[in-house]
Amino acid sequence: MSTPGAYWKFLDDARIVLVARVLGLLALLNIAVGLWMALFYAPTERTMGDAQRIFYFHVPSAWIGFLAFFVVFVASIVFLFKRERRWDALALSAAEIGVMFTTLVLLTGPLWARKVWGVFWVWDARLTTTLILWLIYIGYLMLRATAETERRARFAAVLAIIGFLNVPLIFVSVQIWRTMHPPLIVTEPGGLAPAMTQTLMVCLLSFTWLFAYLLIQRVRLEQARDRVHALREAME
Repeated sequence: MSTPGAYWKFLDDARIVLVARVLGLLALLNIAVGLWMALFYAPTERTMGDAQRIFYFHVPSAWIGFLAFFVVFVASIVFLFKRERRWDALALSAAEIGVMFTTLVLLTGPLWARKVWGVFWVWDARLTTTLILWLIYIGYLMLRATAETERRARFAAVLAIIGFLNVPLIFVSVQIWRTMHPPLIVTEPGGLAPAMTQTLMVCLLSFTWLFAYLLIQRVRLEQARDRVHALREAME
């Protein structure tokens, strides 16, 4: 594995720090707008009532969780080929963020299900495969929490790559199995009302800003941690 300091040099640039702050501010403002739209702008769904408003944060959480795990997937593949610590750090950082967003999915989903299905949880195909995905990456983080070695990092990368194969399965689960979870209909006729689609897109954008901000900050934190570790080793 390459030396701890072998990260992307642009992460130390003051402009990147500024970009990160702007992303964080955009995310904060966008989330505030998305919350207002979800509560007041989007119309009330006829059958589910106000409980359906959870949708505007449940769905973006799932999308960004999948995006984060895709970053883990790509970074892990590159790491296995190049053995560079920066790719390993990127995978770890994205995995933590992906677990956070998937946790939000698993918290908001049951709250919505309680109103719609009358129970907090059913062993539905999409719910079950999402729970399995969450458990896989929890296992990934537990493996990464042990002593840092290149061999363990390789094992974790393989686990991350295999775990990501569950993401396409989650997408097609509502088509290949009988499932209580409805498919997402955004642009089809008879689907979401325009105001609902607009609210969903605003919330998705806000979560995307937040993901970008968190990823930059988390990789920079990993970079700083490695530098401190290298300094300690040099002093010893």
